[in-house]
Amino acid sequence: MLETRLKQQAQSLGFDLAGIAKATDADGFDRYTEWLDRGYAGEMVYMHSNAAARRHPESILANVRSVLMLGMTYSEGGMRDSKSESKPGRVARYARGPDYHDVIWDKLDHLLDWLKKESPGCQGRGVVDSAPLLERDFARRAGLGWFGKNTLLLNKHQGSFFFLGALLVDLDLRPDDPHFDSHCGSCTACLDACPTQAFQGPGWLDSRRCISYLTIELRTAIPEGFRVGMGDWLFGCDVCQEVCPWNGKTRPSSLPRQDELAALDPIELLGLSESEFRKRFRETALWRAKRKGLLRNAAIVLGNRGDEIALPALQKSLQDDEPLIREAAAWAIKQIHERICSRAERLPVDFRVEASQ
Repeated sequence: MLETRLKQQAQSLGFDLAGIAKATDADGFDRYTEWLDRGYAGEMVYMHSNAAARRHPESILANVRSVLMLGMTYSEGGMRDSKSESKPGRVARYARGPDYHDVIWDKLDHLLDWLKKESPGCQGRGVVDSAPLLERDFARRAGLGWFGKNTLLLNKHQGSFFFLGALLVDLDLRPDDPHFDSHCGSCTACLDACPTQAFQGPGWLDSRRCISYLTIELRTAIPEGFRVGMGDWLFGCDVCQEVCPWNGKTRPSSLPRQDELAALDPIELLGLSESEFRKRFRETALWRAKRKGLLRNAAIVLGNRGDEIALPALQKSLQDDEPLIREAAAWAIKQIHERICSRAERLPVDFRVEASQ
């Protein structure tokens, strides 16, 4: 059977999950438009401009009949992030390797080539998350999992640490049974753990408060009310996934990893020129934040740490050509100075007098 062989081929290419859905209107399109109407997309204007295209996958491939949904884990195994918990600046797990778009697109191209040999004349297109497709809807319809309360797709065996990719084809493939049940029960660990209270209820994420949005998608200054909540996150956030019980027993991914990306030194980042930033991050997901975004984040992380050792680098950043970086550096310097003053006020009077002499 073609469907079975197609899934086996996908597995041989490194995909951990595979399921087939009919190419009809996305089940959650109305909910998506409500999410937009609530303003939860923040400054991601492209989500408004291509909203109508997300109703049906024919906007991506004319005459599409079936959607093969695929999952590729990027889990490092277990819930605790031991690689970065002792490091100064954290990077979300999905970004600790080559840009996943390139990795998955390459595998989708190979899978489509295989399918064209099996079914001459068929047409298809592989997409990751850069095309207007409501991937989660079709993944649930293809039986890959259910929507967690943190809005992510959950699978009993792979948790939520996996990328989604799709192969749209003009073939009538036999669909898999949809995943109707939720297995979250009364658990609210993901909702309770969010440092910036980004969840406005189960299944409703306000991106404007989400650390991943703030550190990656937001191109302007991060609102001061959310900066402390960012903690030591430089790029993205895994908090709501790390506390999820379904991520407790996931197997490590076979994808190439770069351990040096697990945590970065924000002081070192502040010293990067545009060319140095490009050379170091051009082939990674961190490139999306651009230099001004990542260095803005680095300054805020240093402000949250409150370590005086960061002051020289922050003071130098006050002369950066980018206003976004200068503003974040000034805020961080103020935070550090306030912490220094607070510590001094807590010292015994005699010690303070002696230290000032």
